[in-house]
Amino acid sequence: MGSEDATPSESEWLIMEVLWESDTPMTSSAVIRRLEGKLDMTPKMIRVLMNRLCQKGILSHRGDEKDSRVYHYSVLKSKEECLRSKSRKFADSYFSGNQSSALASLIQSIALTDEQIHELEEILEKSKGKGKK
Repeated sequence: MGSEDATPSESEWLIMEVLWESDTPMTSSAVIRRLEGKLDMTPKMIRVLMNRLCQKGILSHRGDEKDSRVYHYSVLKSKEECLRSKSRKFADSYFSGNQSSALASLIQSIALTDEQIHELEEILEKSKGKGKK
């Protein structure tokens, strides 16, 4: 049932970081405990955001076998998938969908080491032929 904007907001991203680090499903209480001191938000608001992440199709949840009031949340989209979506959304918003302009602007705004430049060259080489003509 993913909504139109299927990328996490900044606050939702912090919640997702906790879930991406976990190998197993987590309850909202466990997520809230991990976020203590990192996110200035009430437990109720964190639960609202977790439900929003489920509506966006980024998380799923299932009820606990012993306690129907407890839900176990699982990741549906990897961090990499969300980063790709966020990048596409950024390019669409600020560069009218022109990914090469977005990429050029980003590269020009940061200082890259020789190693990072080499890594980008390898990525570009692998990407050749994948684009739309």
